[in-house]
Amino acid sequence: MSRLFALDHNFPQPIVDVLAEFQEDAELIRVIDVHPDLAELDDWELLLALRHDARPWAGLITTDSSMLNQPLELSVLIQTKLTLVVAIDAGHNMVKATGLLFAYLGSVCQRTDPSRPQVWKLSAANRPHVEPWDELARVALHQHRDTTELFNQHRLTDKEFERDPLTG
Repeated sequence: MSRLFALDHNFPQPIVDVLAEFQEDAELIRVIDVHPDLAELDDWELLLALRHDARPWAGLITTDSSMLNQPLELSVLIQTKLTLVVAIDAGHNMVKATGLLFAYLGSVCQRTDPSRPQVWKLSAANRPHVEPWDELARVALHQHRDTTELFNQHRLTDKEFERDPLTG
């Protein structure tokens, strides 16, 4: 079932337009396109306005995580039974926020329940790199093998290593 979400202004429209073609779970309409005056309202008023709109809004998608610390906004969210989707930990990187949104959008839409309010916090951990040897050790453990033995079994010989696969 397709869900109707209002989308705040921080998501780059050209990227949203391209990615929206590849998902069918949601219809995303920019807040300003819902009504030109919505962008000027406080967040709680925006939620209330969506509730009173004739269309069946599932909720609001934003990067404004401060809404999660505002008792008035949270109270109105509870009363309206809307879903609030927040791309957090994206900083000012709107491409990252948009990627997070589209990575999780299908799941959010499938699990959104219009009979109760929900908050979805979308985040991606910014983790350090992983050593390839540690990954090989994980594979070796899974195979009940010694890591060095597994490496030696699969490593290229000096001759194989020096051969360019493109030139023979």
